[in-house]
Parts: sequence; C-alpha cells; structure tokens
Amino acid sequence: MYLCNMSKVRVRFAPSPTGGLHLGGVRTVLYNYLYAKKQGGDFIVRIEDTDQTRFVEGAEQYIFDCLKWCGMEPDESPLHGGPYAPYRQSERKETYKQYAEQLIKDGFAYYAFDTTEELENMRANFKTPENPSPQYDGKIRMQMKNSLTLSTDEVKKLLTENARHVIRIKMPAQEIISFTDMIHQEVSFDSSLVDDKVLLKADGMPTYHLAVVVDDYLMKISHAFRGEEWLSSAPVHILLWKYLFGLEHMPQWAHLPLIMGPSGKLSKRDGAKYGFPVFAMNWPQAPSASDPKTNELAEGFKEKGFLPEAFINLLAVLGWNDGTEQELYSIEELIESFSIDRVHTAGAKFDFEKAKWFNQEWIKKLPVSHYQQRVKDLFESKSILIKNDTHFNKVLELVKERCVLLTDFYDQAVFFFIAPLQYDEASVKSKWDNTKSDFFSELIARYNLIADWNLISIETEFKNLATEKNSKIGELQMLLRVILVGSKMGPGVFVIAEAIGKTETVNRIEKALVNFSMF
Repeated sequence: MYLCNMSKVRVRFAPSPTGGLHLGGVRTVLYNYLYAKKQGGDFIVRIEDTDQTRFVEGAEQYIFDCLKWCGMEPDESPLHGGPYAPYRQSERKETYKQYAEQLIKDGFAYYAFDTTEELENMRANFKTPENPSPQYDGKIRMQMKNSLTLSTDEVKKLLTENARHVIRIKMPAQEIISFTDMIHQEVSFDSSLVDDKVLLKADGMPTYHLAVVVDDYLMKISHAFRGEEWLSSAPVHILLWKYLFGLEHMPQWAHLPLIMGPSGKLSKRDGAKYGFPVFAMNWPQAPSASDPKTNELAEGFKEKGFLPEAFINLLAVLGWNDGTEQELYSIEELIESFSIDRVHTAGAKFDFEKAKWFNQEWIKKLPVSHYQQRVKDLFESKSILIKNDTHFNKVLELVKERCVLLTDFYDQAVFFFIAPLQYDEASVKSKWDNTKSDFFSELIARYNLIADWNLISIETEFKNLATEKNSKIGELQMLLRVILVGSKMGPGVFVIAEAIGKTETVNRIEKALVNFSMF
C-alpha cells in the first residue's frame, strides 16, 4: 500500500468550471470536508480549468455559491487564498510544462506531432471487430508521428518550427500496476490495456492527468477522494507519481461509488427525465441543437425548497452509515461520526421521496427563525409584504409540521395574510342552508362584542352559539374553516381566527355569507 508521508491531513475538491454542481459532486465535497474536519486538517478547493474549450462563464462562482449554501467553505481556494496559490490551474500553466519536459528527458513520455486527420485515419485503419475503438497505445505508437519514430533531428526541427504537438505518457508494456484504495481495497491494472494519455495539450495546457498529480504534490495533498469514474485513470496517475515524485508522496485514494437514479447512473442531464433536481442550486440549461436560444433553468435543491442541513444529511447517508439506526445528523454529528471505511463499495440509489422526508424532518427540527428569511422572500416574491416578523414566525410555527419543502409554507400559510379568493364549494354546498346562514350572521354579532380576542374567547362563543342552536359543532367548524381558509386545510380553526384577528375574521365571514347565498 502506498502511504503519503504528510503529517497533516489535506484534502481537495477540484471541480471544472464547466457546468452546475451535481449532487454527486456535492457528496464528494462533503466526504472530503468531513474527513478533513474530523482529522483537524485542511479542505482545499482547486479549480481545474485547463480545458478552455469547455469553460462556462459564471460556473466557478456558482460552485463557490453552492458550497457556501451547504456550509462547506474551503480553507484555501481562489477566493479564500492560501499558501499554495494560485488555485486555478490556468494560472499555473508554466509549472506543468517543466514536469512534462522532465518526463520526456527521463524517457517516460514523448512528443506526438500527429494531426487531427492522422489520428482519425489511425482509428479507421486499426479498427477491427475485436478492437472497434483503437487507442493511441503501446501497439500503435510506433506507427505514428512522434519522437519515438522520428529522428532526433526531425524532432528538433519540428519543435523549432513550433509544429503543433502534444506530450503523451509512454505506458510500459505488461506491467501490473496496483494500489490500495481506502474503499475498494486492492486494485490492479494491466498497463498494456491503458493508452498513452495526453499530458500536455497543443495549447500548452496540461490535461487532468498531469495537472492533478503535480498540483496534489505541490499543495501537499494527503488524501484524494474522487468519484469512481476516475478509477480507470489510476494507473496513469500512479506512474506519474512514481516517475516524478516517488510513490511515498502519493496521497491515499478513495474512489467514491456512483449515485444511481431509477434506471442507472444519475447524470447532470437526468433532472427533467426523473422530475427531481440533480443540481445543488439552479443552473442554466445548455442550449439544445433544436433551440440554441433556450435559457431555461435546471431547478436546484435550494430553489426546490430544501434546507442545506437536509441536503447535506441526505447526501451523507447516500452510501455511508455509522453502523447505527440514526438517520438525522447535523454537520457537527457527521464530522464526529464519519469514517471513510464505512462508505459502501456499491452505488447508492437516490430516492427523491426519502430526500423530501429528510427535508420535512429538518423543517420540524429547526426553529423557524433559521429559515424565516427564505420563506419571507418567497411570500414577498408573490407580492405579500410581511410587516411583522414576530407574527410571521408564529404563523410559520403553526404550519411547519405540514410542510415538506420550504415552498410549501406559502400554500400552508398564505390565508393568514390574505383572504381566500375562492372556496372549496363542494364541501360547502351539501352543508349550507338557512340555519347555517343564520348561525354565522349571529356569530358575527357575538364576535364583534368580544373585548379580549383570544383562542378561548373565540372558541367559547362559537360553541355556546352552536349549542344554543342545537347544531353540530363539527360541521360548523368545518364551514368556518372553509370561510377563513378557502379549504379544509390548516391548523386549528380557532387558532387561525386568533392569528388573523377579529376584524379580518368578521370580514371573511361577511364575505362568505354573500358568496354562499348563491348556493
């Protein structure tokens, strides 16, 4: 097993600014963050923007906004600074070139001058039924245009002329490359089955393979947690560590299992297909071929109405458990409980209904003051101005048990602030008659006489009048609820009446009497 000799735990999340932050990416951040914090280490964010053709304006800031919302701010990053700056790979371009040149000097890499057309011809000419997608590897490299097949003079001439070229690693033949993964244990590869990956591109920018190794070394990364999809790149990276810095400096690796959707790996494009978010926050959809002007947003968990506490919680247990039956964890509890050896080896299936359960539990668990501003913003976006925060919080407390998402607060509480615009007529028609009309007309008079408008006085007057009229109290309460709310939903009807006040309660009854007179 290759062990990094770093004394302090340093982990990194290294996203590419090419799109939205997928929930799998957030889980990778989370496991890095939990491990670092438990070990008293550092969490670094490094932007891997070497592929300028895929760079998306605003994506880097979006990544940091997502991390901030999730409560996982890095110790070092392009925004936070740090002793190993710069933290954008595009700003470290010259650093990589010297290492690529060193690999050539030591015989572990070579210049490749093949044109795009020559590479396409290679894929066509060497294609067979057994090998339908030939790669630039040990079997083919000697038939291509590179510094292994050209003379020294020819290579010098091409370099002097600034001929377009890349630098490729020279994969050894028939070598078993092994390492110990913190999740998958012993993993081995046959080097003959791995192609000669490009390390330095024609524009002078490194590929991920070279940059990740160089940066992990220079930034003293002790542990590298990344998605399982990068496992196939491990042999190239191990060799680069061996050739450049020595395996004793290589971080310990953990390749995290995939997050699965209802029908396979959950990808960034699956939100619309499955009907639930796949990004942490809203992200603009890429224009489609059929409509290049489209600017639709892919809904994020935040905008869907999730609390960051719930989002982090549900991701933590999506492929990990601490061996107990506990399901709800604060970030502090996760830091205390997290252990990488409890991460599952198999992919975890994402269940949106379970995700909503986590959110509902956190809505109930947290004080409403914790999310009051987000709900207030929702109400005000719908032109309902909240003038009294204390009253607003009391209303949220009344309905929080009924809310699964933060967006549910509007439907569950809007009637506390505006009178219903329509009624559940089906519930009223079969119950409404002249005796009900008389009851509510007299109730208005009695309510107007109440000096101390509170839950007890409101309920007492109502029930006394119902008893005097020899009417069914339950049936009348249902009608009062529809009058005040518009439907049969909500907390206790007298609680609602107390909250909206005497004047508003009486006004709503008067308005309903006019509307119900048509039944």
